[in-house]
Amino acid sequence: METQERIVMKAHELFMRYGVRSVSMDEVANHLGISKKTIYQFYADKDALVDDVLNIEINNGEMECTRQKQKSENAIHEVFLAEDYMQEMLTHMNPSVIFDIEKYHPRAFKKYTDFKSKFLYAIIRENIEWGKKEGLYRMEINSDIIARFRLASIFMIFNQELFPLGKHSMGTILSEVSDNFLYGLATTKGLKLIQKYKQQRLKTISL
Repeated sequence: METQERIVMKAHELFMRYGVRSVSMDEVANHLGISKKTIYQFYADKDALVDDVLNIEINNGEMECTRQKQKSENAIHEVFLAEDYMQEMLTHMNPSVIFDIEKYHPRAFKKYTDFKSKFLYAIIRENIEWGKKEGLYRMEINSDIIARFRLASIFMIFNQELFPLGKHSMGTILSEVSDNFLYGLATTKGLKLIQKYKQQRLKTISL
């Protein structure tokens, strides 16, 4: 593995585990067994490194969304697959990561908000339109409004003013938010599918 790739992979691992602000360039170097000077040969400053780390997350997110779309049986199944992916991601992610990027790395945060407002918005809106065509979501729903609501509600779980650390697990909050979204959209046909996938999930957990 090339040195630059090793640097960004290790930084990604450390930022996700401990948060961005609490990990210094010295600590990244120490974990890699290299000098900080070596890191600065590839990255002018921490902002540049955070940019590259965020690129990994964005690329992973785009690939995963595409995989879920291809794998899903219907629109409701796609939402369940997306939630499963996020639940797994949350087990490895420090809740402060997004706050740290927003406060200390505005360039990277702009890239992150663009990804949300363009790519993720489009994925969610497509899901809503798909669900309507299948008769799983109510036809009268305004797809634009609900897609924006869904997007905001997903990332609301990282807001520590709304959800102080330790009061509820992020996984529990995500489940409640996702249930609220699906039950609010579903037709009678859709409700049956929601129950089906919930039962399948319970069986998987109990195995």
